[in-house]
Amino acid sequence: MRGVVMESAGDVRVEDVDSPRIERPTDAIIKLTAACICGSDLWPYRGAQPVDHQSMGHEYVGVVSEVGADVQSVKPGDFVVGSFCLSDGTCEICKDGYPSRCVNGGFMSGAQAEYARVPLADGTLVKTPGVPDDSLIPSLLAASDVLGTGWFGAVAAHAGPGKTVAVVGDGAVGLMAILAAKQLGASRIIAMSRHASRQKLAREFGATDIVEERGDA
Repeated sequence: MRGVVMESAGDVRVEDVDSPRIERPTDAIIKLTAACICGSDLWPYRGAQPVDHQSMGHEYVGVVSEVGADVQSVKPGDFVVGSFCLSDGTCEICKDGYPSRCVNGGFMSGAQAEYARVPLADGTLVKTPGVPDDSLIPSLLAASDVLGTGWFGAVAAHAGPGKTVAVVGDGAVGLMAILAAKQLGASRIIAMSRHASRQKLAREFGATDIVEERGDA
């Protein structure tokens, strides 16, 4: 099958790679419908992190094609959103609301491909109600990584009714934090943004104020 591989900094290729297979009874194999390029992918691409023949992709949605014997929450044919964090959903840390630090977990890779193996499928994959319309796919991709990250930030900041929230940064996570703060009931949401297109999204997602100034200003 085809898969995206970062051979070294600045060198990304679509190559023929081995098709994934079930390795543990908690695994699932999914046929990828779509995948994202994450901002964190740019760190190794620019040489800020070491990279050597790394399979790329950790934001993804697709259809389950095969499951291991212990997988209970999804079955072949289910459309799923996959988390960038692998988690079993059962350990003490997961139950406390920190699945990104699951004692048995890790981080997904290899989802910029035709198929991917997802370890710890029961805790990592979320089944959608039926197969979504193509127009929903971009939004579901956001749920794979940046929405959860932004939501966690808003919850950690205790965003809620009557609260004023300032979101520093207008990238994908910042915009999702604005959306989350709005959903959590914050009454005033201040977006720190210097990009007109992102300011428009920030307003759409719930920002009440925009601050463009930086530094002493």
